[in-house]
Amino acid sequence: MATETFTWRGVSGVQGSVKLRTRSAQFGDGYEQVVADGINNKTQSWPLRFAGGAELIGAIQDFIDRHAGAKSFYWTPPLGVQGLYRVAEYTPASEAGLVYTLSATFKQAYRP
Repeated sequence: MATETFTWRGVSGVQGSVKLRTRSAQFGDGYEQVVADGINNKTQSWPLRFAGGAELIGAIQDFIDRHAGAKSFYWTPPLGVQGLYRVAEYTPASEAGLVYTLSATFKQAYRP
C-alpha cells in the first residue's frame, strides 16, 4: 500500500517544536565535546487542532485510525518541507451546535 498524504488544514495559530538531539561528553578541564545524535537528529512535533462538521472530523479520525499510530504518512508543516509523520493519540470533542474538534500531535517519522 502506498504512503498516504494528510491534506486537511488545521485551525490557524499552530506552533511546532523542533528538537536537535545531541550527545555530549564533559571533560575535567571544562572542555565539552558535542556531536549530533544519529543521522536524523532533528525531530519536529506539531500539536494541531481541526474544527468542522461531523463529516470532516470523521474523515480525519478515520485517516488517523487507519494508520494505527504505527504507520507514517506524508504531511507538510507550516514553512516546512513535506515529510513523514505519525499520530499516536488524538482527542475528539463536541463543541457548540454541530461543530466538532479533533486535536492531535504530529510527530516526525523517518520510515513508512
